[in-house]
Amino acid sequence: MSDWLIALEGTEAGHVLALFLALAAAFLHAIFGALQKGRIDPWTSRGAMDASYGLMAAPFALFVVPWPEPHMWPIFMGVWVIHVGYKITLAIAFTKGAYTVVYPVMRGTGPFFTVIGAYLLFGETFSTGQWFGLGVLLSGIFGLAVYNLIFLEAQRDTLGAALALAVLSGLFVALYTTFDAYGIRSTADPFTFLAWFFFIDSFFMPIMAALRWKTLQDKPPLGKLAFRGVAGGLVAMASFGAIMLATRLDKVGEAAVLRETSTVFAALIGWLALKETVGPRRIALMSLIALGAVIVEFAG
Repeated sequence: MSDWLIALEGTEAGHVLALFLALAAAFLHAIFGALQKGRIDPWTSRGAMDASYGLMAAPFALFVVPWPEPHMWPIFMGVWVIHVGYKITLAIAFTKGAYTVVYPVMRGTGPFFTVIGAYLLFGETFSTGQWFGLGVLLSGIFGLAVYNLIFLEAQRDTLGAALALAVLSGLFVALYTTFDAYGIRSTADPFTFLAWFFFIDSFFMPIMAALRWKTLQDKPPLGKLAFRGVAGGLVAMASFGAIMLATRLDKVGEAAVLRETSTVFAALIGWLALKETVGPRRIALMSLIALGAVIVEFAG
């Protein structure tokens, strides 16, 4: 499997596979965000998810894939620190704002800075048409956030803080996207990076969740929390694994932009599963997001 993927790097077949992986990651990431927000405290739900995918990844990291090269350990430490910062800001944002407000802003700030980071780190460039497509996509994402800011009635008193934290989360998204891409390209076997990433990444949030559990007035049932943890763990591994492989196979910036179609899926999930309002204006703005992603892909 590893040899087959490595052979596709830089080829047209690799580009096509990266496209499908990025879109799959978008859909799965929206599901993952909804599972974390949902109707359970986002700190405890994220802790359950991280514990689940850490336990799933452990045997693969320790006994199946080749062990990381010595130069990978500092990279894994950097990856861990960045993801911890991302998880903390996102969990706080989800406690202060509605899913359909926080998620678009978080995802909207990510691709612009990721494109810049991909240029600085990997020398990737966007064509004029791709920059236009990115602008269309961002206008849809931030338009969706502004619409929610004006018309959403829930959690109005903490909305300003939620938006600020969502922007900070978006900066962490850009940082981890570029740094993870650097990490997965730095090891001979991409599955070594994936297995060890999920294993190491699971060391923080379960501890935070256990500490928070003690202070919760309304504790979620353990069975429900465990189910959400296993489901979220599987979705997380599929989503993050897909986008990491996409960044190894093809351009980091393009993969990051395509992943932001997750905002469309998030709005639909917020409407269908979380009973958050979606109207014709939102549908139009979501169409802009999808159109922008299509322009970026075909203008490349």
